[in-house]
Amino acid sequence: MSSGQEQAGGGGHSQRCLPKRIILVRHGESQGNLDTAAYTTTPDYRIPLTPLGVRQAREAGRRIRDVLASSGSPNSKVYFYVSPYERTLSTLRELGRAFPRRRILGVREECRVREQDFGNFQVEERMRVVKETRELFGRFFFRFPEGESAADVYDRVSSFMESLWRDIDMRRLNQEDGCETNLVIVSHGLTSRVFLMKWFKWTVEQFERLNNPGNCEFRVMQLGEGGTEYSLAVHHTPEELERWGLSQEMIVDQQWRATAHRGSWFDECPRYLDGFFDHLGDGDGDGDDHDEDGNGTGNKSCSLDGEEQGATPVE
Repeated sequence: MSSGQEQAGGGGHSQRCLPKRIILVRHGESQGNLDTAAYTTTPDYRIPLTPLGVRQAREAGRRIRDVLASSGSPNSKVYFYVSPYERTLSTLRELGRAFPRRRILGVREECRVREQDFGNFQVEERMRVVKETRELFGRFFFRFPEGESAADVYDRVSSFMESLWRDIDMRRLNQEDGCETNLVIVSHGLTSRVFLMKWFKWTVEQFERLNNPGNCEFRVMQLGEGGTEYSLAVHHTPEELERWGLSQEMIVDQQWRATAHRGSWFDECPRYLDGFFDHLGDGDGDGDDHDEDGNGTGNKSCSLDGEEQGATPVE
């Protein structure tokens, strides 16, 4: 990830101004959460919130407002992205009550952060068997009949991130000079987990560890002190991260991101190699490496983004 003050692409554009926070919110309790039989008569995208879900959304809005106020910025504003499902749109409407008009930069419906597609009308007993099969097969690669796998969701979330970076670079989010911009993405449990997986480059194995957030729970990705990396460890405690399913290695990485400065990205790279190679001893990596022809390949540093040191990572 590039610096918060790096020049944006295109001639004449202002410097890149990264949002202070990206907050991922799961919708409030829906009728489908309360009774899975709802999916047999109502399309997934039309499932409404329950009265409890409405109250959860209003409370989430107040808690998010408090998070934004914690930085002490007098000009903290929010831009919303929302899934086009009824339960997410209703969640946005209720949590938005916590923000006066002057604090809201804008809102955009974004189809790519919608729920995983489980098929059209769902037969309750059949879905129970299918979900049991998913547990045996693996949650990331299992594709629901006539629906999607988490891997499919990953692909469209990746596309959304590319658009998000263009919006930031082109200042399409109406960032104002001196304004602390915060993004709030109101979507779904699996979509939020996939978003984090893509952003932090977690492996499939790491994704499989993650727990689904509760209704109207949110995850705060906040810029660390170096202004170069987002981290969950700025706002959340190690105990919270552990409850969400992050391994100790993942937690250490979040803590590192909270203090990282550009140029330090590559210092801890060797510990990421251990999960892929089992032949590397403590002494490996010292001196030059050589290919089969005896040509020195050098000992280039590698980054969390898989790029050489000094290169500008592209999301």
